Amino acid sequence: MAELKRTSLYPCYKDMAKLVPFGGWELPVQFSGIKAEHEAVRTRAGLFDVSHMGEVEISGPDAYALVQRLTTNDLSKAKIGQAQYTVMCYPDGGTVDDLLVYKKGEESYLLVINAANTEKDVEWVEKHASGDVEVKNVSDETAQLALQGPLAETVLQRLTEADLSQIKLFRFKDDVEIAGVRGLISRTGYTGEDGFEIYLPAEDAPVLWTRILAEGEVEGVIPCGLGARDTLRFEARLALYGNELSASISPIEAGLGFAVKPEKGEFIGRDVLARQKADGAPRKLVGLEMTGRGIPRSHYPVFKGEEEIGVVTSGTQSPTLKKNVGLALVKREHAVVGTELDVEIRGKRVAATIVPTPFYKRSKA
Repeated sequence: MAELKRTSLYPCYKDMAKLVPFGGWELPVQFSGIKAEHEAVRTRAGLFDVSHMGEVEISGPDAYALVQRLTTNDLSKAKIGQAQYTVMCYPDGGTVDDLLVYKKGEESYLLVINAANTEKDVEWVEKHASGDVEVKNVSDETAQLALQGPLAETVLQRLTEADLSQIKLFRFKDDVEIAGVRGLISRTGYTGEDGFEIYLPAEDAPVLWTRILAEGEVEGVIPCGLGARDTLRFEARLALYGNELSASISPIEAGLGFAVKPEKGEFIGRDVLARQKADGAPRKLVGLEMTGRGIPRSHYPVFKGEEEIGVVTSGTQSPTLKKNVGLALVKREHAVVGTELDVEIRGKRVAATIVPTPFYKRSKA
């Protein structure tokens, strides 16, 4: 068994959080409790250690061509200072990973990838690299903090002279001073709430973690773990690799067609994805609400009558809705809101109905 890795923030919370293995890392699943942390992010703000995420710098005259060939979205639409959500696919349309591409310059890009996929993704990028391009895995030296929630800007603004209101959604500002350290601040979010991600040298992260929590104490800002991160992203219907996306699930099936642009020209997986986008994928991701007693969990089979038509990808008791809900990948012909289905929970069929998603959408002031 390989030894679990720890982020540079581990000493800050090792005695105050419940720690679990996740993607090769030892990470906090909760501090004060998943429901309390979930509610804090929805109503105030919560601070997450997401330093386990992978970061890859791609630079050089041929950097743009490489990223454009590897990813499904159209990088030509991204401006310097903009982050773009995109997907890397296999030739058969299956998903290598979903990721963010930060355009730092005309020849400089930062890819933020999923922790468990870092090694595989770097190999995939290097395998397809050609020409004058440098691929550098900077994951180990980079930390990432995420301050999420409606009060995130209020709290973080007190720690920096940079005008955070100027950082719009999916934009970023590099080399910003925050509480005496320097980093890149972006505004993408993975919780369904407003908020910021701060990328900085790993050795500086403990200082910033401590300062943010101290500064936000009066507003009720608390540290949050992976448990709340999962329930928050789930309510907002944000995909999690390994659940809604995998080597056998395409981004079209997962409802991410907005990030697939066949019209941009050649990229890996284009032919299959263009066909799925035009004609419809064989399966579709839908929302489920249980009408019977039980919580739909990942990998539970879904039935229509006696026919097995799909599988649950994620599910929980929604802390916001107080209902048992799930996401499921089902055959396209059954993917209609209002359709009544059954989820098999521990060998027993339990009634459910297909409902619209996302389950939660924040009201914009």
